[in-house]
Amino acid sequence: MHIAEGYLPPVHAAAWGVASAPFVVHGVRALTREVRANPESTLLLGASGAFTFVLSALKLPSVTGSCSHPTGTGLGAILFRPPIMAVLGTITLLFQALLLAHGGLTTLGANVFSMAIVGPWAGYGTYVLLKRSGAPLMVGVFFGAFVADLSTYCVTSVQLAVAFPDPGSGIAGSLAKFGSIFAVTQIPLAVSEGLLTVLVVRLLTQSSKGDLLRLGVLTRTESKRREEAAA
Repeated sequence: MHIAEGYLPPVHAAAWGVASAPFVVHGVRALTREVRANPESTLLLGASGAFTFVLSALKLPSVTGSCSHPTGTGLGAILFRPPIMAVLGTITLLFQALLLAHGGLTTLGANVFSMAIVGPWAGYGTYVLLKRSGAPLMVGVFFGAFVADLSTYCVTSVQLAVAFPDPGSGIAGSLAKFGSIFAVTQIPLAVSEGLLTVLVVRLLTQSSKGDLLRLGVLTRTESKRREEAAA
């Protein structure tokens, strides 16, 4: 869920904007360095941004009356690292707010923090831990995308709970309510996004193997193993 325009109290909206700003500024610098050092990355960067835009624009009704959607940020985080994904995610959320009335300008900071910052970092961290533990590449990709999706909704639940505590049980009670609402649809969506991201990375290993080797997503050992398996 993108938090809708005007839904958060002004102080909360401003605070999330301030919290998000340093990550986005750092991401702009990282993106600039990447494009200057590797101009050939432009096409894959655009594809990563488009993947995020399309998936996160899907609004799927929840049985509880709200809407949920995939985030698509796991792919970009795995390929280009979370700082760059913070920029791509911010651009995505800005265009969706302006063109699709999906989210809003006043809540942009909160949505950026959950979907473009925490989601990519959580997903990338999961991917790296699994890869270092010796797990197959696609296992790391699946759980990286899964965690990036699900962690976004966990943070959104916290943001809403802090802004609107339950009169009786406070923030904890409100968090339980918001979390249970999102969990009904978001867990299966996170699984679906993980599987779709695996499919995309599989296709990239065939069409953009050189880029994946340069980015460190695919090692030469893994590349050779895949070639042998295909033969």
